Formats: sequence, C-alpha cells, structure tokens
Amino acid sequence: MTASYQKGASQALSNETQNVVKAFNSLDTDAKLAWFYLVYEKMGDSITPAAPAAAEPELAPLLLNNYLKLSDEEQLNVMRDIVNRKDTEYSRAYGALKDNNQLLVWYVWAVAMGDTVVDFPDNYEPSKAINDLLSQIEGLDFEEQISVFRAIAGEMGYSDVKPIETQAQTGKTSSL
Repeated sequence: MTASYQKGASQALSNETQNVVKAFNSLDTDAKLAWFYLVYEKMGDSITPAAPAAAEPELAPLLLNNYLKLSDEEQLNVMRDIVNRKDTEYSRAYGALKDNNQLLVWYVWAVAMGDTVVDFPDNYEPSKAINDLLSQIEGLDFEEQISVFRAIAGEMGYSDVKPIETQAQTGKTSSL
C-alpha cells in the first residue's frame, strides 16, 4: 500500500517551479536518483541542508548511520523504495522526517557517493531529460530551487499519516 498523502505538495509553488516538479515526477526511478545526485554534485553547497540550523541529523540515525553500512545493492534498493514510496523500514523513517532533514539525507548520501554510498556506474551518461531538468533547476533563483527540492523530497518516502480533512471536505465547522 502506498500513501497517497503528499505532504510536499505545495500550493505556494509558481507555475515554473510546478513544471520542474512535474518534469521530475515524469522520470523513472533511477533517473530521479541520478538527477538528485547531479543536483547535489553541482549545487550542493548552496542547498545543503536548505536551512542548516533547522536540520537535525540525530533524528535520522537509520538513514544517516545504518544505511552507510549496507551493501551497494541494498543502498540502491533503499533509495528506490524511498523514491517509489514503498512501505519499508527505511522509507517510513524517511517519510517521518521534516523537509530539511529529508534534504539533509540526500545531501549526506550525495557527498558519500562513491565512498560509503553506492556510486554511478563508470559509464553512466545522463539522459536528455535529466540534463534538461538540471538546466531548468539552474535557471531558477535560490528560493525557487529550495521550493522545488522541498516539494520533491517531501513527496518521497512512506507515511500513513493522513491530512486532516478541511471544512470544505467535511461540510462541518469546527466546534470549540
């Protein structure tokens, strides 16, 4: 079962940034992982972790400590599960984090890639879709970039937390 609640979906995104998120969502799983890594490789210093004082790495020991001890194949499967919102231990741990901590997880993994995190194959060449999406994100200003990263990161991972229904959905007013 996959959670349908998208806590990262933001109505504050502009049309341009929404288009970047839609383009990202149209990529396949491995292309999404490649794009995320390439973004952090190119822009990691400016986006990491979006708000340093707000990130709390101690809240993600499974993802920032235990994960690093897994085999390359296990790490890749964990990343894929998170991107695909599968109901797994690691995906639930990721889904329980706030957006700044989710961005921190991707940053830590990108920095450790090829060392303690599985790396790209030596002959990897990004697709046109990935390169186009990289160009789009580079064309945005910093605040727009962060909005896109938060939206994308927030849509990943598994959570069975459901949003509270609004008055418009229930037809009832709240009582005091």
